[in-house]
Amino acid sequence: MLSSHRLKVLQEVFRTGSIAGAARTLRLSPSAVSHQLARLEEEAGVGLVERSAHSLQLTAAGRRLATRAQEVLDLIESAEKDLFAQARADAGQLRIGFFASAGYRLLPLALSSFTARHPGVELDLVLGQPHELLPDVERGALDVLVVFEHALDTWKPPKGVEVVHLFDEPHLLVVPLGHPAARRPRVRLADLADDPWITTFGTETPVSVLERASALEGFTPAIRCRSDHYEVTLGLVRAGLGVALVPSLGVQGATGVQVCHVEGPKLYRRVGAATRPTNPNPALRAFLDYLRDASARLSVTLR
Repeated sequence: MLSSHRLKVLQEVFRTGSIAGAARTLRLSPSAVSHQLARLEEEAGVGLVERSAHSLQLTAAGRRLATRAQEVLDLIESAEKDLFAQARADAGQLRIGFFASAGYRLLPLALSSFTARHPGVELDLVLGQPHELLPDVERGALDVLVVFEHALDTWKPPKGVEVVHLFDEPHLLVVPLGHPAARRPRVRLADLADDPWITTFGTETPVSVLERASALEGFTPAIRCRSDHYEVTLGLVRAGLGVALVPSLGVQGATGVQVCHVEGPKLYRRVGAATRPTNPNPALRAFLDYLRDASARLSVTLR
């Protein structure tokens, strides 16, 4: 029988590319990782690693086993939960990752209904950017991650992770009270080409969505400040220090500013839920139903 703990060690060596990387992730010593790999080779009856003085590589058998390890670990976890009668949607633990503006209304709306129906489920909530937390979904440290993808800045989920689309969220133009743009029903970004802008950082590049959209409009915005915290952005706009392009979730309940609809190609972001399809946690399936329901109700107010 293959040890699930040693399969986890092999998986992390494969994912990080080194014994040292796996040791850091698993909080083990490098020698302990090497020992577990050697024991796993004995259990498997085949060589899984090729060692040299300065490097380590997985054999073909090692790579094949590592790619199947998460599936095997999920099945073992499911069997253990069945054995101990823990595989119920009203018990156990649910680990949820989310981005900040999803925590304003979307996640609370879903969780208020979910916890009322499943009060025995222990919740572990983790705040962070999707690109920071996706590896945690991939390795099983999170059950679900609420994610976004800008139509002008797309990405692909890691292998073994699936993203279920929830709704499309429009970008809105946020301006100080009394700004001339607020008198028009719809504006183009180019109409504010001479204004100072408050914008975000890029996801995996320095280029923000505002800068991508402005390039399509034929101008380069004057960036006064960059912040990924929409409370900061709104505060600066409220003080008259600039204008901003903000997703709808980020302006929910904002006061002291005016919000305008903006014209332009692909000025929206897709909100979704990233999971591993092989995850056996029954509380996850129940939570996703409440998340879809909350998304449907909330998306009506964002149009």
